[in-house]
Amino acid sequence: MRVRELAEWLGATFEGDGEKEISGVAPLETAGGAEVSFVANQKAARQAESSAAGCLLVPPDYPSPTFRTVIRVEAPRTAFARVVSRFHPTQELKPGIHPTAVIGAGVELGALVNVGPHVVIDNGSRIGIGSSIGAGCSIGKRVFLGEGCLLHPHVTIYDNVDIGRGSVLHSGCVIGADGFGFVLDGDHYEKFPQVGRVEIGENVEIGANSCVDRAALGVTSIGDGTKLDNMVHVAHNCRIGRHVVVAAQTGFSGGVVVEDYAVIGGQVGIGDKARIETRAVLGSGCGVLTSKIVRSGQVVWGTPARPLKEHLETLANLSRLPEMRRELAEIRRRLAAVESR
Repeated sequence: MRVRELAEWLGATFEGDGEKEISGVAPLETAGGAEVSFVANQKAARQAESSAAGCLLVPPDYPSPTFRTVIRVEAPRTAFARVVSRFHPTQELKPGIHPTAVIGAGVELGALVNVGPHVVIDNGSRIGIGSSIGAGCSIGKRVFLGEGCLLHPHVTIYDNVDIGRGSVLHSGCVIGADGFGFVLDGDHYEKFPQVGRVEIGENVEIGANSCVDRAALGVTSIGDGTKLDNMVHVAHNCRIGRHVVVAAQTGFSGGVVVEDYAVIGGQVGIGDKARIETRAVLGSGCGVLTSKIVRSGQVVWGTPARPLKEHLETLANLSRLPEMRRELAEIRRRLAAVESR
């Protein structure tokens, strides 16, 4: 593809050699003369000076280059993601049902559905048009899978789960398992029946080996456009809003509410019934205590989670402890000398 054609496809303008052939994509540091890369920040702009990339996607205010071919776009990273998809399109799976698949009574399969080897779909479930179910997946009773969903191999979906169109579930994730509900009865624990359900919105992506538990009563829900990384655990009765992003190894205890557009780092622990308000940011590794409210737009870090400025002040004070200890020892030595006189 020529630079001119790529710019036209992106709806953008170019400067430089519009006839240059582009055959692939690469990061700035390794891109060659036939590859396209992007500049999204000042650090990348400095790296671009020594990059051999044949073409760069740059923001509108990027300085006009003398010996460089560029395409100007409003959001270089987003545009680059589109370009990557253009050069590496998703492999189209042919519709059909593998002969080893087991399909229960009353199952409805939409047109153009792909069902892979050793898939089990239990009674009364509905699979939307164009959805693809990878090898070894297990889908329970009365599951609804919307149009264009993609289940990678070995996904498990328990009974009574709804998943919106365009959602992606990666290998090993489990949707609708029992929540962790037990009641102490004398000297032992009795299981509290987990009879609720799970509802997952449209265009949600759930990473490998992540778990979303069904509600004890009612619904565990994940809103449209939310993205969960690998090994994320969402406990019973959580309500996660729209377009929330959650990095790997984060755990939500029961009844947690996360509002729209929140950003949650990796290895975050969130206690029962905590509330994370819209557009709040939780730094990696922080701990949110039970019933804590993180206010809208607030950035918190540390355990227990506190406002970022306060957390940084605490770290600065901790770093001074060795010096303060030496100063205290010196004061004690001088005081002892005075007293001995």
